[in-house]
Amino acid sequence: RTINPANEKTLSMVARGNAADVDSAVAAARKAYDGVWSKMPASERGKYLYRIARIIQEMSREFAVLESMDGGKPIKESRDVDVPLVAQHFFYHAGWADKLEYAFPGQTVKPLGVAGQIIPWNFPLLMAAWKIAPALACGNTVVLKPAETTPLTALLLAEVFQKAELPEGVVNIVTGDGEAGAALASHPGLDKVAFTGSTEVGKIIQRTAKTKNLTLELGGKAANIIFEDAPIDQAVEGIINGIYFNQGHVCCAGSRLLVQESVAEEVIHKLKDRIQSLRVGDPLDKNTDVGAINSKAQLNRICELVEAGQAEGADFHQSSCPVPSEGFFFAPAFFTGVAQSHRIAQEEIFGPVLAIMTFRTP
Repeated sequence: RTINPANEKTLSMVARGNAADVDSAVAAARKAYDGVWSKMPASERGKYLYRIARIIQEMSREFAVLESMDGGKPIKESRDVDVPLVAQHFFYHAGWADKLEYAFPGQTVKPLGVAGQIIPWNFPLLMAAWKIAPALACGNTVVLKPAETTPLTALLLAEVFQKAELPEGVVNIVTGDGEAGAALASHPGLDKVAFTGSTEVGKIIQRTAKTKNLTLELGGKAANIIFEDAPIDQAVEGIINGIYFNQGHVCCAGSRLLVQESVAEEVIHKLKDRIQSLRVGDPLDKNTDVGAINSKAQLNRICELVEAGQAEGADFHQSSCPVPSEGFFFAPAFFTGVAQSHRIAQEEIFGPVLAIMTFRTP
């Protein structure tokens, strides 16, 4: 069951894939790789990617609405950022398909084979494009496992592949929870595993994967740094765009802020005023700045880390803006007085909460 995090209502019932489903998907991908895709002229592969990009553009409104309903992000982000970038990635890699020898001069370029790909919930459609488009351009076939809380745009993308008449088995999508992800990551029939997600799961994949071809994009604790000679108003807007407009759901969102002591008071004052102006609410309202948290589990995680920050002595500042009574929402907030040893300084919050620390000199 996948739900709308803005109102907790069921959007759809989705299959819970298991090891047998993964086996079938990998077999289909292998058959397509051996029989069709790896043998196809690169220029023809590029035509398929171009066709996919055009269909995504035609269906952009449907994709944007579905992404916001299933994931909770504001429609203006889905509509103006995510979906256009998805189309652009397919266009871009369509152009690379027959030019790979220029990317690797002096090398013999050839595809790896079947790629198993596992993506998280924070950018469901864009993550799928980042994984699938380059793999197909290089002549590989794919088995994709989307996040269990945000599978719907990946399934709609599968319909796009059908409309583009992509050969059967070139892209296979297996929905499900951690069981399906573990079965895919450790499958012996893969030539490549690409995973984006938590560091803990990434370590497990590193131990259990049967292929040495691994790409692991794991958790981080990205920082914004403000020096005393910075244009403060612009810097504050950069922080707002990074951590609050996307609810802190980007790996590089900047969930820490390091600010030079001489301007710290000014920055904090401006940040307090600015978060008061942010609107929290229905992701499908184009005036919403901060949408819903993706799931109850993620909201609980944010609340746990906020409580830990307060318990360790950091000062908590939160917007007093109204928050919907239904759904999973958290008003924009930040901590001051944070020490490097605090959990909120070390662990990825993945929500609209910023940890502010000061420094004296570069």
